Amino acid sequence: MSDNNRLGVFKTYKLYVGGKFPRSESGRVYEVTTKASAAGAAGKGAWLANAPKSSRKDARDAVVAARKAFGGWSGATAYNRGQVLYRVAEMLEGRKEQFVREVAASEGLSKSKAAAAVDAAIDRWVWYAGWTDKIGQIAGGANPVAGPFFNLSTPEPTGVVAALAPQKSSLLGLVSVIAPVIATGNTAVVVASADAPLPALSLGEVLATSDVPGGVVNILSGVTAEIAAPLAAHQDVNAIDLTGADTALARELEIAAADNLKRVLRPGPVDADGASGSEDWTASPGTHRLTAFLETKTVWHPTGALGAAGSSY
Repeated sequence: MSDNNRLGVFKTYKLYVGGKFPRSESGRVYEVTTKASAAGAAGKGAWLANAPKSSRKDARDAVVAARKAFGGWSGATAYNRGQVLYRVAEMLEGRKEQFVREVAASEGLSKSKAAAAVDAAIDRWVWYAGWTDKIGQIAGGANPVAGPFFNLSTPEPTGVVAALAPQKSSLLGLVSVIAPVIATGNTAVVVASADAPLPALSLGEVLATSDVPGGVVNILSGVTAEIAAPLAAHQDVNAIDLTGADTALARELEIAAADNLKRVLRPGPVDADGASGSEDWTASPGTHRLTAFLETKTVWHPTGALGAAGSSY
């Protein structure tokens, strides 16, 4: 059979929850199209795929999976988490061409600019992989106290973090949100960019074939406000990253998050339309996202004879 008569095999995109690839429990999907600058005048808004449209039930299932995975992931050594994150970078490197195509179509970028964004996303995984066993020295330390005691502060993960990925940076911004959350021992429920979810859903395939345990990262697609509302109000979600929310939605979610005193990372700069995405994801990420979802545990230990005997508070 010649290539001219061959029917193409279209990819079926699915959610990534608990290490598996379910369709939305509602059965809903929505069309994902190219950006105008990628398609050109003749192909503006060309169809790319049908993405699953997550429901409240999908969000709740993702939280259950993230909570189940939290104990094992937070209990792993920082060195081991670093190895796992590096493995993600390895797997992403092997599928670079696919992600270049998806990012170019999703964000309306040229092939060269999309390739640069994918390279930066891979490098970002490596960056955070190197920080897993070093952030403790930055966020913790010995505290001077008046008395015969050692006073030590150490960082611990917050728990389950709901993260709204940037709307305009479908892969680099997404990685910049996910990687620091799991590098520090948290588990994540991630809401992908509503208009450009395909790189995020494909990232789920990379995570599944790397060493990341199922449930550590859960990826949902659909209408951001629909998915974010139950996550912000969920009593088993410990923190929420509002990066992908516009000003009005962020305000609503912050109010809902206050019900169980969630940690909240507020959105960065917004554009003229009030949408997120003005943050420069190509800049050095620093450590502020690593420390955003850490708790500080302080331990007192007597010095001298009592300390030698092993007594502590």
